[in-house]
Amino acid sequence: MIARGDTFVSPLFALGLLPEKSGLLYCYSIIYFFLDCTDEAALMAGQPSVAIDPELGGVVRLAVLYCDNIEIDNGAKLWEVFCPFCSEISSRYQGKTISAVENIQTARELYRSIGVDPTRNRPSSEALTRRLIKGKDLYRINSLVDTINYCSLNYMLPLGLYDLDNVQGSSVVLRKGVADEGYAGIGKDWVNLEGRYSMFDSCGPFGSPTADSDRTKITSQTGRALIIIFAPWSVSPEKLTQHSALTAETVMNYGGGSPNVHEAGLVQ
Repeated sequence: MIARGDTFVSPLFALGLLPEKSGLLYCYSIIYFFLDCTDEAALMAGQPSVAIDPELGGVVRLAVLYCDNIEIDNGAKLWEVFCPFCSEISSRYQGKTISAVENIQTARELYRSIGVDPTRNRPSSEALTRRLIKGKDLYRINSLVDTINYCSLNYMLPLGLYDLDNVQGSSVVLRKGVADEGYAGIGKDWVNLEGRYSMFDSCGPFGSPTADSDRTKITSQTGRALIIIFAPWSVSPEKLTQHSALTAETVMNYGGGSPNVHEAGLVQ
């Protein structure tokens, strides 16, 4: 576990590069590239391994973090820094189109690489940004959800956030959905996953870089969480590791309670 820090290092400033963490190759009836996060402590804590379907090899990288000891609150502490940051984005891009936003093309590349039009099926990071440049306030959900939205806007990448107690089985995999696959979304009747990125556990799909499922959403009762940072292959392992470290620091400071955060490394 990463010890809770006494001083917050803002995600607006880059840290020195952190060591890259390696993955291991495991073979089952279908071969997946599994993250090296199956240490004894992780298994005892019920943390599932994370994998990428080989079809997406060389297309997407993931950073994986596990959190526990979370005590969800209203996020008042976070919004002391989040409000000025939102105002800065709104002011900087006032009167401009979303295409003018710095680094907006990075998440779009993630979608185009599998044939998905990001202007029709938007990455969550872009959806947040669009609200701000239109002069709209972001929804305030709770301390952990809002913290992840803060990170997403800093990196201009989509992040997935899931209640670990509602993720089923010992492993999850990112793959493209097929016909008729989807789920009840958060505030949405149905999220169609055909041809799109989705996270799958033993019960089926539960998350994507666009919209997550109602089944694994974060609530006031959430005590453990899985965080996924989705990035296209063009984002280097060093940069994605930076994002992971900054996410851990931000969650420990603002996520609610005194969270423990385990950076499990990269899947690629």
